[in-house]
Amino acid sequence: MGRLGGIVLIVMVLLCIATLPWTAGTSLSDDGTPGPRRFEAANPDIALLPPSWAIHTDAERDIAESHTGGGFFIFGTDRLGRDMLVRVLAGGGISLLIGLAAAATAVTIGTIVGTLAGWRGGWTDAVLMRCVDVLYGLPAILLVVLLAVAIDGARENWFDADAGTSLLINALTLWVAIGAISWLTIARVIRGQVMSLKARPFMEACRAIGVPWPRQFLRHLLPNLIGPLIVYATLTVPMAMLAEAFLSFLGIGIREPLPSWGNLAADGLSEINLVRSRWWLLIWPCLFIALALLSLNLVGEWLRTALDPRQREQGVAP
Repeated sequence: MGRLGGIVLIVMVLLCIATLPWTAGTSLSDDGTPGPRRFEAANPDIALLPPSWAIHTDAERDIAESHTGGGFFIFGTDRLGRDMLVRVLAGGGISLLIGLAAAATAVTIGTIVGTLAGWRGGWTDAVLMRCVDVLYGLPAILLVVLLAVAIDGARENWFDADAGTSLLINALTLWVAIGAISWLTIARVIRGQVMSLKARPFMEACRAIGVPWPRQFLRHLLPNLIGPLIVYATLTVPMAMLAEAFLSFLGIGIREPLPSWGNLAADGLSEINLVRSRWWLLIWPCLFIALALLSLNLVGEWLRTALDPRQREQGVAP
């Protein structure tokens, strides 16, 4: 299952991140001037058009044929007539990038704090771990919301940015806010690993012959920490993506016109009603979120099994 999750994850990365330059690029209008970005290019004449393969009424078929020139909308269109396939791919690229960047930030901070606490010990370890305990006692999602709101308020008060810069700052704010509270578990794990490795004979030999601290860390400690770091980084990415989707769903994270799977799902939810259900607006972002989270968790579990020597000794196949 881990290999299957890895294949699905690679396909999603290629579909979303590799196509981001195209989905976020601009198309040329008839007179040669740059038009809007593809993920925000609107056509009200084809608003709320179902996927082309799901069109059953003559009225919808006539609209599709008259306004799209025979075009094929495999995911349908939203209420502004924007192509849902382009928006889902662009939103996936943004969500995945924020998740990967937040995970990298969490791994970096957690490795530094955990290594410092485990190596130095004493009052340094006590102070750092008590800080971790205090942060553990606070609701993580509440901290993310507070950080995101505080940074966004500071941006509005201190910077006079245009629309494009504001969208970029908004994405960076979400990255910093999620990464700033995702390193706690990693710090504890790395601290325990460092304390265990520090008592090993090869580390005692390094200290006995006077190997400098940077060389001890880079050549002896860090290679032994790569396994846990990879596993927890893989498991941190879905947590960061879920936090981003939740905040964007609430309207705190990524905002229009910039798409993400979270705000696309929020927009689609408002179109689900008892009169007429525009299901395609909700099902595609939710399906992509579910596939991404499931594949990342499968890859993380596979890596944990493959890199754990006790699992290999027990004959558990990775």
